[in-house]
Amino acid sequence: MEGHSVVSPEVVARYARDAACGVPGVVGVVDGVRKGVRVDGGAVVLHLALEEGVSIAEVGASVQRGVADYLERMTEVRPTVVDVVVEELGV
Repeated sequence: MEGHSVVSPEVVARYARDAACGVPGVVGVVDGVRKGVRVDGGAVVLHLALEEGVSIAEVGASVQRGVADYLERMTEVRPTVVDVVVEELGV
């Protein structure tokens, strides 16, 4: 008999937070709605603070790739979408 495991949205959110904070140019996750990270089905939404002077587009793309890759490694499921909302700049 094969078993299946389920990873809670809270754990996925924690993994996404850790992965995003490891991307150069990201200062941190801006807490607010659902502690700055929302997991809804296969979608992940991150509310971030970025360093001053970084390319928002480049950092955003790096976060999207990094979070998707990390979640796939840790949970064996790739998110359908990773949205990045820049809440603060130059922190």
